[in-house]
Amino acid sequence: MDSSIIQGISTFRGSVFPGQQRMYERLVRDGQQPKALIIACADSRVAPEHITQAGPGELFVCRNAGNIVPPFSQMNGGVSSAIEYAVVALGVRDIVVCGHSDCGAMKGLMQPGALAAMPNVAAWLRHSHAAERIVCEAYPDDIDPTDRLRALALENVVVQLAHLRTHPSVAAALAKGGLSLHGWFFEIETGALLAYDGRRFVTLTDDGPLPVAEVSTPRRAAE
Repeated sequence: MDSSIIQGISTFRGSVFPGQQRMYERLVRDGQQPKALIIACADSRVAPEHITQAGPGELFVCRNAGNIVPPFSQMNGGVSSAIEYAVVALGVRDIVVCGHSDCGAMKGLMQPGALAAMPNVAAWLRHSHAAERIVCEAYPDDIDPTDRLRALALENVVVQLAHLRTHPSVAAALAKGGLSLHGWFFEIETGALLAYDGRRFVTLTDDGPLPVAEVSTPRRAAE
């Protein structure tokens, strides 16, 4: 293992943990009460806790290649289980799907031949095929490759938000008015964070309100 990782563990145990021990003891005694579930990409450059400056116990994070949310099915999976646990057991009131620039998963969608030696990745990315078709058919044919990659990553966030709504725990929480959905896009090269307002992505500012993809309000289709 890389020596920097070993050194990091040593620094945490020797210098960081002693000053935070009471906090960790409280987290064990009182349990976790995260403010939100963030579904982000496994890309090593995109760390939700770092971007939000959140501490231990403040976020429930699920990371995977492409920040994907498979539509609900009876087959168990890590992402589906994380969503269900966060909503039902932890009672989170916000779920964020966070994409990012220069995403390798989205590059794989654009160049499927590059995934020939990674059949599991190719199969996983089928959950993003709708985003790929949107970009292929609804965007100009002559769009610059860099802009196409960005558009694909943004559309992928919107598609995964749609998949979220198929999960029974999410659908019920939305109907009860106890949950809001958010779509974020992190620009690695600038540090900017874009948020989806239900129609488009806008840049998040320090003094502006946080755009929300879907704010739930109590509803019943039947009288």
